[in-house]
Amino acid sequence: MAGGLTVTVADTGIRQVLQQLAQRTNDLDPALHAIGAILESAIRQRFETRKDPNRQAWAPHAASTAKRYARQDRHPKTGQLHSRGTLLQRTGEMLDSLNYQVEGQSVLIGFGKPYAAYHEFGTQRMPRRGMLLGDPITGTLGLGDEGEVVAILQRFIEGGAR
Repeated sequence: MAGGLTVTVADTGIRQVLQQLAQRTNDLDPALHAIGAILESAIRQRFETRKDPNRQAWAPHAASTAKRYARQDRHPKTGQLHSRGTLLQRTGEMLDSLNYQVEGQSVLIGFGKPYAAYHEFGTQRMPRRGMLLGDPITGTLGLGDEGEVVAILQRFIEGGAR
């Protein structure tokens, strides 16, 4: 994820459950890999549904952008003709750069393309189209993602997932 977007989730509920798990085991890797995989899957699904982590629809392209992207051109990787009109998937490179990594007691998830930050946070000229966070200001996950992470951690605490 070199050069990509880095966000620290400041979710106290998740941190508390993670601390409970850390007290029971020295190896958090399996739980962190499960969290990374479930969040990566959820983010990929958002590209299909075009909804943010709080299940709000992404704003459509501005009329000028829609007109510009409506024409067809050659995909930079395959050379095939394609339409460039799909939200956040003009070439597919940003979604292709999505990945997660487990480092120490953390799981890092994000995009290898720095411009992902413009979509996650929005700009003065472009609305936010959240992919990672329910609230990027507070660094919290969407409710569904938070529930999934807590459920994974609970399963590991109870010894049901290995």
